[in-house]
Amino acid sequence: MKTNLANPNEDLQTIRAIMERSSKFLSLSGLSGIFAGICALAGATIAWFFILDSGHVLFGEYLLGPGGSSASGTRFYLALDAVLVLGFAVLGAIYFSQRKARKAGQQFWTNSTQRLLVHLLIPLISGGIFILILVFQNNLVLVAPVMLIFYGMSLVNAGKFTFGEIHYLGLTEIVLGILAGVFTNHGLLLWTIGFGLMHIVYGTVMYWRHER
Repeated sequence: MKTNLANPNEDLQTIRAIMERSSKFLSLSGLSGIFAGICALAGATIAWFFILDSGHVLFGEYLLGPGGSSASGTRFYLALDAVLVLGFAVLGAIYFSQRKARKAGQQFWTNSTQRLLVHLLIPLISGGIFILILVFQNNLVLVAPVMLIFYGMSLVNAGKFTFGEIHYLGLTEIVLGILAGVFTNHGLLLWTIGFGLMHIVYGTVMYWRHER
């Protein structure tokens, strides 16, 4: 790299840009966030209109109701719905990020990718284990808040290895998780806002700032 003696500030900016590209995962696509938000909205719609009987019974009442076959079936379908949303969101993130890296002539799987995944998965797996504990102890009303809070912690933890919007999305998820813990009957609504609307908002911001 040639140095510019006439304008050393440009050299410093170039060096910083090179270091940032080598230390951060910049292939993350805003479209993956938009797709994840759409999946979450679709999952919430299915839960609200088909699993929870069009919202005629409050979310918390379903989870805390008698342990009959109806309640158990509802819980199973809610869990299946959440797993499908997660699966499609992950596949979308991989697809759109790989496509972005390919267009930019960059490698998708790098040391930065590995570091981001490690820091993302530590809180995420811990939260998943804690959710299983809540399920076995029948504290199901806390599942939505815990999902939001631990997911937010994962994003904050991984945010330093990618775009700054991920850090602020994580903080937003944590706040929504705390609210879901206070207003337990509105857990599904706050879950929808966090995993649906906020993903679309931040994904759109990322797309316009970094890909357009």
